[in-house]
Amino acid sequence: MDDALLDKLEILADAAKYDASCASSGAKRRTGGPDGIGSTTGAGICHAYTPDGRCVSLLKILLTNYCLFDCAYCINRRSSNVRRARFSVEEVVRLTLGFYKRNCIEGLFLSSGIIRSPDYTMEQLMLVARTLRRDHGFAGYIHLKTIPEASPWLIEQAGLWADRLSINLELASDRSLKEFAPEKDGTSIKAVMGQVGERILEAKEEKRRFSPAGQSTQMIVGADASTDLSVLETSDTLYRRYGLRRVYYSAFSPIPEASSALPAKPPPLQRENRLYQADWLLRYYGFTVEEIAAGGESGMLDLGIDPKLAWALKNRERFPVDVNRADREMLLRVPGLGARAVDKIVEARRHTSLRLEDVARLSSGLKRARAFLIAADHHPGGLTDRADLRQRLVAPPKQLSLF
Repeated sequence: MDDALLDKLEILADAAKYDASCASSGAKRRTGGPDGIGSTTGAGICHAYTPDGRCVSLLKILLTNYCLFDCAYCINRRSSNVRRARFSVEEVVRLTLGFYKRNCIEGLFLSSGIIRSPDYTMEQLMLVARTLRRDHGFAGYIHLKTIPEASPWLIEQAGLWADRLSINLELASDRSLKEFAPEKDGTSIKAVMGQVGERILEAKEEKRRFSPAGQSTQMIVGADASTDLSVLETSDTLYRRYGLRRVYYSAFSPIPEASSALPAKPPPLQRENRLYQADWLLRYYGFTVEEIAAGGESGMLDLGIDPKLAWALKNRERFPVDVNRADREMLLRVPGLGARAVDKIVEARRHTSLRLEDVARLSSGLKRARAFLIAADHHPGGLTDRADLRQRLVAPPKQLSLF
């Protein structure tokens, strides 16, 4: 690799680190065949590592960090004083194939600043994916960022070659988006999500290929005054209305020469983590946004404990539940029990009455769950109603003495 290309790679890989929405899960199993190159699996790509031991799944870069837009929260905004670089289509293709052949990656995550026009930028992104697939037989995972202001035809072309498309909503509130990113329009972004969602459904029905791993988005957390309740309400709408596979949450990171309207400090990183946990409850555990938010205060999640435990502690009248009699929906609400463990419990209790030791074999979260469960040989008694239950469940482990 020549020095000029290496310099571009350093700049544009660093510029891409702020985008969290690059998981490769959801892609169908596919191999390049004897004349092709690359592979992907339904479970995602996660087995390549950098020299310092970090797991590398995708070559994650921007096509360019030049941008016509001046989004206040973005390090690559038009008015930002950062080093700029731009790849050609051929350079991205060469890098992707080169890294793959050296067993460094098995896929590509490609985004870009807006150059010349949204249509031109979207065309360049699409051409990278098309060239890899059509000219080189590349069967690895490809995730493309779409430009919502671009032509619908170009976005549809991108979906023919990419495994996943993503369109970043950026902020939960349309008002905040208008304030911090005046060139962007929340209504237009959601319209494109709707268009992509319709094409994905049509392709499944017609058994043809179009963004088979679905679409995703990202929201920045802590850049504006949006509460966790507002963020989760937006996510819930996106999942239900547009069939998104994932909403990613990225804690705002203060940037140099930032607008005075932006916070000077980042939000607690734990806030991002709690939103991911809440998102999981929303998608897989049958919780509503209102139930999740009720575990915290004033629309914000409790940073000290996970949202499922927070809900349980505020709804103690619903517990304890009988592990041998409760329906699956209620067992999913027991702190410490994951969805797989609950399914194992439901299956096992068909054949025998479960004791506490049986639950321990089926779930690694019994320590947290036992205060909320009744088993054949166990009743928590007044433990569920103890005033210090929270402290007992989240107390840090005692440090072992060396002597």
